[in-house]
Amino acid sequence: MESTSEFAMHLACPHCLSTNRVPEERLGDEPVCGRCGKALLAAHPIELTDENFDAFVARTELPVVVDFWAAWCGPCRIMAPQFEAAARELMGRAVLVKVDSDASPRTAGRFAIRSIPTLIKLDAGREVKRQAGAVQSAQIVAWATR
Repeated sequence: MESTSEFAMHLACPHCLSTNRVPEERLGDEPVCGRCGKALLAAHPIELTDENFDAFVARTELPVVVDFWAAWCGPCRIMAPQFEAAARELMGRAVLVKVDSDASPRTAGRFAIRSIPTLIKLDAGREVKRQAGAVQSAQIVAWATR
């Protein structure tokens, strides 16, 4: 089947980190990885670590919204279901990922995370905005899309 769009997005597979080319009009069609066959876009946040963060972000052309959090953080636990809901709503428009700042200190340090939860929006791997503190899903969606 031939694509009607000239534009395709490169997406990293969150499972095997292969780069996949997906026509923009097919982003909402639950695309799967050409290598491992697993879903490229999830309706839930993807867990990333120091080991896979850079590879994933470098291979993903959709905006990436990162939630830096920690298991012991009360506001992080309160915001987790809100971030999950935002991931469902933003599927195909942004990729939402979570980075445990305790388990991934290099990534947290590189972004100078001083308080959690902290949201960072990356576009082409570069930070374009930052939000500290727990927020509701509607606020996350609005923040990520403007």
